[in-house]
Amino acid sequence: MYRFLLSRQWVILTLLGLVLIPTMIKLGFWQLHRHESRVARNEEVAASLAAPTVPVGRLTGVGREPADDEKFRTVTARGTYDTAHEVVVRHRTASDGDTIGYFVVTPLVREDGSAILVNRGWIESKGDLTSFPDVPEAPKGEVTVTGRMMPDETTEASGIKDTKGLPDRQVMLINSRKQADEVGRPLAGGFIQLMETSPKPAGKQPEVLPEPDHSGIGPHMAYAVQWWLFTGAVPVGWVILVRREAKDRRAQGSGPGSGAEEDAAREPEKVAP
Repeated sequence: MYRFLLSRQWVILTLLGLVLIPTMIKLGFWQLHRHESRVARNEEVAASLAAPTVPVGRLTGVGREPADDEKFRTVTARGTYDTAHEVVVRHRTASDGDTIGYFVVTPLVREDGSAILVNRGWIESKGDLTSFPDVPEAPKGEVTVTGRMMPDETTEASGIKDTKGLPDRQVMLINSRKQADEVGRPLAGGFIQLMETSPKPAGKQPEVLPEPDHSGIGPHMAYAVQWWLFTGAVPVGWVILVRREAKDRRAQGSGPGSGAEEDAAREPEKVAP
């Protein structure tokens, strides 16, 4: 009854199902691991944001970078802005996630003569990417900045290609090691993502970046469940197809003009002597 399973068509279909099952199980676990990573990241970000504010020197310094678990920790730093070595970071989005512009990064020179990069926020691109944009002036005199501690950006971590040959004072990544030579003074590792400045600056300033999202978990768990449901559907679908095929073949074998009746119909009619 089920000899049709040995046909070329059914052997290929069965093998395809046997390949799909472990593949979809693996894809489900891959999505589950992404979900777990997202949850763990949210917990780390929430813990860093809730931690007490500390002086920036507690987390970073010249020749050392902030630890991975200190990312987004709130820090304070005091100094004066070195606008002569200010740069803009190309192709960065505003808080709406869509509008393209620049981040404004300015070294903050501290009392000991070292500096730390401060991402003062986002400005809109006016369309001319070949010249330095019109940047709101940094506060003059000594200021105290409060912001989130960030590690140096790298291509490996961000996926952003560090394009060469850019216009003067334009960069693709915020990286203290790469900008140290341009600044011409010792730079602390990482940078500060500005939240507020004291005293409060007058006039227009770059758009301060929002707090990182640490509540959304994304669709990864739903995708994992979908892959596992697909996995269960493969053998169920295979059984349904097999039963349907067997039923159709039985119906063809017992239909009119088949079996003994069909043989009798093919037998020549005997002529009476």
